[in-house]
Amino acid sequence: MRITVDVDRCIGSGMCALTAGEVFDQREDDGTSVVRQPAPPAEALDAVREAVALCPASAISLSAEL
Repeated sequence: MRITVDVDRCIGSGMCALTAGEVFDQREDDGTSVVRQPAPPAEALDAVREAVALCPASAISLSAEL
């Protein structure tokens, strides 16, 4: 899996960083999401999927790596 965040849609709610802090972080200047691990380990995928579901702006995308 590969993770991307649409920073134009991100509203900086922080749900991703709270849910999967090992994968997501937030910028200090505007609070938008930063992906720390674009290809997270398998043990983090459940938390990443939860973060995607909880994102109020639907700014996080998961895609299968080719």
